[in-house]
Amino acid sequence: MKASRLQTPLAMVLAGVWAAALAFGHNRGDVGFLDRLEATLTDLRIQIRGVKKPPDLVTIIAIDDRIAREQGSYPLPRATLTTIIEEIARYKPKVLALDLLLVDAGAAESDAALAQALGKTNTVIAAAALFSESKQTVATKEAGPLADLPVASGFLLPLKVFADQATVGVVNLNTDSSGVPRSMPMLMRSADRVMVSMPLRVASAASRDDAQIGEHNLSLAGNHIPTDVGHLLPMSFYGPRGTIRTISASEVLAGKLRRADVEDRVVAIGVTVSGGGDFFSTPFDPVMPGVEVVSTAITHLLAKDTLLRNTSIRLFDAGFAIVLAMLCIALLAWRRNAVGLVAIVAVVVLWAVLNTIAYAHGIWMSAALPLAAAVPPAMAFGALQIWSSRRSVQRFAARSDLLRQFQAPGLRDWLIKNPDYLLQPVHQHAAVIFIDLSRFTALSETLDADAVRELLKSFHAMIDQVTIAHGGVVTTFMGDGAMILFGLPVAADDDAARAVRCCIDLTTRTGTWIAGLPPEIASQIGFKIGAHFGEIVASRLGGASYQHITATGDTVNVASRLMEVAASHGAKVALSDDLLRAAGADCAVRATGALSGPTEVQIRGRSGAVSAWLWSDESAAQAMSPVA
Repeated sequence: MKASRLQTPLAMVLAGVWAAALAFGHNRGDVGFLDRLEATLTDLRIQIRGVKKPPDLVTIIAIDDRIAREQGSYPLPRATLTTIIEEIARYKPKVLALDLLLVDAGAAESDAALAQALGKTNTVIAAAALFSESKQTVATKEAGPLADLPVASGFLLPLKVFADQATVGVVNLNTDSSGVPRSMPMLMRSADRVMVSMPLRVASAASRDDAQIGEHNLSLAGNHIPTDVGHLLPMSFYGPRGTIRTISASEVLAGKLRRADVEDRVVAIGVTVSGGGDFFSTPFDPVMPGVEVVSTAITHLLAKDTLLRNTSIRLFDAGFAIVLAMLCIALLAWRRNAVGLVAIVAVVVLWAVLNTIAYAHGIWMSAALPLAAAVPPAMAFGALQIWSSRRSVQRFAARSDLLRQFQAPGLRDWLIKNPDYLLQPVHQHAAVIFIDLSRFTALSETLDADAVRELLKSFHAMIDQVTIAHGGVVTTFMGDGAMILFGLPVAADDDAARAVRCCIDLTTRTGTWIAGLPPEIASQIGFKIGAHFGEIVASRLGGASYQHITATGDTVNVASRLMEVAASHGAKVALSDDLLRAAGADCAVRATGALSGPTEVQIRGRSGAVSAWLWSDESAAQAMSPVA
């Protein structure tokens, strides 16, 4: 019992520890299956949210298949790129973001022309961080807001001739195991420098304000922008490719660029040509161009609609996961049936709905962590509960089967359905039969205890079998005899007739049983049966700790004394005239065996005479001498 009481608290503690360990590993990115599950559930939440119209702040100029065909080559010649930039600069964009790595030198004249074009407007050009195979993703030696930055082995920077005319920003993205960009580092570091991302460079240039780096946020133009651990900017895509305004570079060269598409806007130039390699899978589109991913991050910063996922949210996720895991255990322990399961499902569904609503409103709480924290402990504890319950059921069933052996089947089943039966005594008519072995006491003195027990066991089993076959109830086994009732738990019209048939069957079966015993035993014993019909008092006898159901009254006494009448007259069965009249004119004893009577007989302990009939099986009467 003590171990059982400790089972639930111990399971709750273990579930809490499991959830805390998962949360710690998840925040470090060390639990692969959890990251994959989170990615899947995040995609699902994005799909439920649906396509969202982006703030109209960015225009993408796409170096696409169309312009590649027109120019006859890819990458585009420097001269063509220069023309595109100059055409865009005519309409005075707020910022020009060039998502191209200008790391290879071309002809001096064309490079100079491109550099001059870059200098005509507020331009940010791309750099890329390099990571070794054994890259360290988080710095640990430096304290402060830069301590958790992604650490690169180096940076791939644009040529100096271009970098002197523009600001440089890193375009690296963080993708999950399925290749979907989930966040973009705002800052990266190597051994000797810290680099700013292109979206942050562009947002700073567009705001005309340098970003201030806080512990878990950025401050830009007086606005605080929350970031995730390591100054990662969580990303939520607005829709499939083209959701952000996109114009082919071919239209720029053709002079079809509209002032409204450029003036006072951020313009991002990037590659969307097939085979260009700069594509990512997103929940809306399997081939989202990298320039649109970068433009999404720029839009987040400018519109201040980034997802909220930071240290506080992660702490909330961890706390909720621990609470949910422990709550599931408590609910399972509270109600081990469908109610407990329904309560758990209700809690999980409510949390899932709130989680999805929160995501749609820009709050990214983990969906995978609470599930992974709660489901395995709940399943393990539920399995333990089922196993324990089955053990208990088996134990109780074994006890019940054992206890059932101490009550007649008819009464047992009735008591299960009617537990208040006979709490108050009931007066009713019933047929009562007594059967007893003759001279068994003297015989038992010559046998050992085990032999006596085996004899009585087989005798009682035979009586029980015959009684049940006729619908009677053995209320008591009394040593070498038994008391049988017809009329419990409820009286029936044919109680007397069935009692008579039972007497005949008992006579036959008992004679057969005796004949099957060893001759030295069979020759020493016989049997006698007395049966009567009348009013009895059915009740529970015994104390508070133990009770049994029986019948009392004059009818019971007469049936018991009729056994003596049968023995004194050399018959097997003595039946009262009341029983035969209640059984009817066509009762079984009138058609079988030898029936004589009625005879007025005196009953010991009773003042009046009783009218009785004597019956014996004819074959038994010839084979066996009368029993005194």
